Parts: sequence; structure tokens; C-alpha cells
Amino acid sequence: MKKKLFLGIDAGSSRTKAVLTDENKKIAGYAVKKSGVNFSKAANLCLTQALSNAAASVSDIKSAVFTGYGRNNIFIEVPKAVKTEISCHAKGCYAYFPYEITVIDIGGQDNKLIKINKNSKIESFKMNRKCAAGTGAFLEEMALRLDIPVSELNNLAEKSENMVKLGSFCTVFSATEVLENIQKGVKIFDIAKGIFHSVIKRVFEMDSLTKTIVITGGVVAHNPFIIKMATGAAPDKKILTPALPQFTGAFGAALYASNSTA
Repeated sequence: MKKKLFLGIDAGSSRTKAVLTDENKKIAGYAVKKSGVNFSKAANLCLTQALSNAAASVSDIKSAVFTGYGRNNIFIEVPKAVKTEISCHAKGCYAYFPYEITVIDIGGQDNKLIKINKNSKIESFKMNRKCAAGTGAFLEEMALRLDIPVSELNNLAEKSENMVKLGSFCTVFSATEVLENIQKGVKIFDIAKGIFHSVIKRVFEMDSLTKTIVITGGVVAHNPFIIKMATGAAPDKKILTPALPQFTGAFGAALYASNSTA
């Protein structure tokens, strides 16, 4: 029996993600690859893997929506449209949590803060495009200063018993602070937790927040301890994250694709 699938691709500056949804708007397949310098190549690699996961073929795709930094540089022979990443992240998050929320997406190169009302409408949004502080790139630079793989930060931070706070939001100045703490003999666990605290503080100060916050993005997908720390940093807020936080934008794009054929 022929399938009926809808494709969403989120071509981010660091990673490209693809999501396939079925007629019931359930995720049938997904994949993520490094974006590199060729967004179309990364998108096609993601599509191939997602189709394999869904046991489907390109002919099963009825409609597609592309979003993200490289959305206009994707070439796939399917009926398609493009949408802004703000719209797609909002739609993807609201599908999981259909009430008033603030979405905070922590990406590889930028952060997004999107306020959505109880009727799914976007009230406002902010992005930090000019500074890498609080992003995945910030974590990569801090890990470089600690001389560890960025993938080890989460486990190290979980072991901290006496977090050191970094005073600067600037990536360059924070790197200097990290080196100074190393020279003082501060434990690497406490520095790692301080780095996460800096990320949380940075994104929380982008704008005022609603009672319920949904945190998404590759950073929290690979560093779930950030969610636990965020909950402790904002005890008056409800902190949530979807099952696949790195794929929220692609999921929202796929939902837009399914609506286009309704």
C-alpha cells in the first residue's frame, strides 16, 4: 500500500535535520547531518536516511517545506515551499505543548526566543545573531579551552559540587575566564557546570518569559543536564522539552507541508 508522507527539512548553519510525518502527523522517520558548505547535499543525505527509517521512497512524499538558514539552497524534486525558522519552530513546539509558551531554541550559531499565545499565534520573537555566547559554538570553544571533546561537557557538569560562575557573556572573555580558573586549580567539573550556567543565563535574559518554557535545539539534545539546571535556575517556571528537541523546526516544517495539502 502506497504511503502518504510529508517532509520537513531544517537546514541550520551547523546541522541539517529532516523529518517525515504520516497522514496522522506522527513522525515516521528522521535524520540529522552536518550542514557543511553544501546544504543541498546535507539535506539529501538526511532525506535518504529518513526514508530508509520510514521504509518509504521519494514518491511517497506528497509535499515538503524547507526552513532554516539554508532553506533556499536545497534542491529535492518534490512539491515544496519555504517557511521561516521562527514559524516552523513555533508550530513544532505548539504541536507538543498546545498552550501559552515561550520557546527557547539553542542552536549551533544562534538562539531563538519565541512567545506563543494559547491560540498558537506568535506574539513576539528575538534572536541573537551577532554573538555566539550561549550557543553550541560557545560550548565548542569552551571545550577547546578545557582540552576535552564537547561531548564530555554534560557528564562533567553533572559531577560538579561547587559550580564556578563565569562573569562574562562574551565568548572570548569567557574563554579567558576558563583559562584563569584552570590556572587557579578549579576542578574541571565545576568549570563545566559554570559554562552551562552561562548558557542558561544568556538565553533567559534575552526577553521576559511566560510561565511555561519549552527548550529545544541540538545543544539540549546532547546536553540534557542543561534542562535540569534551567529548572533549578527558574523555580517559578515550568521547563519542558519535546521528545526530539533537535528536530522541532523540521517537525514544524513537516506539519506545514501536511497542512498545504489539506
